[in-house]
Amino acid sequence: MTQLDVDDLTLEVRESSRRKTLEITVDRDGELVIAAPTGTDEQLLRNFVLEKRLWIYQKLAQKAERRRQLPRKEYVNGEGFLYLGRSYRLKRVAPDIQGVPLKLAAGRFQLREDALPDAREHFVHWYSARAGDWLAAKVREHARRMGLEAAGVKVQDLGYRWGSCGKANRVYFHWKTILLPRHIAEYVVVHELVHLYEPHHTPAFWRRLERAMPDYEQRKAWLARHGIEVEGL
Repeated sequence: MTQLDVDDLTLEVRESSRRKTLEITVDRDGELVIAAPTGTDEQLLRNFVLEKRLWIYQKLAQKAERRRQLPRKEYVNGEGFLYLGRSYRLKRVAPDIQGVPLKLAAGRFQLREDALPDAREHFVHWYSARAGDWLAAKVREHARRMGLEAAGVKVQDLGYRWGSCGKANRVYFHWKTILLPRHIAEYVVVHELVHLYEPHHTPAFWRRLERAMPDYEQRKAWLARHGIEVEGL
């Protein structure tokens, strides 16, 4: 079973033989996911969704309201773009001013006028490249401190997830992680590294995360409240 319909709610079902408990998440786009142990009875899933229905509706309403409030980027002079939590103003420049479509120089993002039709793609490329270097360095730093060894780091569009832990100890991060403040992006890094020990969000996972990052709850709460603010690119 890959989809579960409960009244007016549709949830993607993700089963895992390593999972022991049920968990519902509402992603940044409002998609619903229920994680469950492999072979969980459908009626048990339905009962769990019904039990959590009010919470689900509240989360969906909150996310819908916040998305409505997000302005889309227009790529005009003076517009602000985040990089590691700091906003940098945009300056559009003539094609003969710089050799690359987009760069960060003198405290401003500088975008060539002829690159304007593909401005978002240029920003995604720029962010992805910086994210690869910065996150790889942070993974090495924290993995060494935690007695871990990550096989590699990959940056890509992960949809609603900030990070993911793959096979053979490889960790993945959304390129938008590089827009977050440094201490919040580091929380994402440590969170995924803990998954190398604990695949799921069990009590043991959160205990291990607290040992690795004692103030993780404050960082996690900030991400839950403000993470959607980087969606307007």
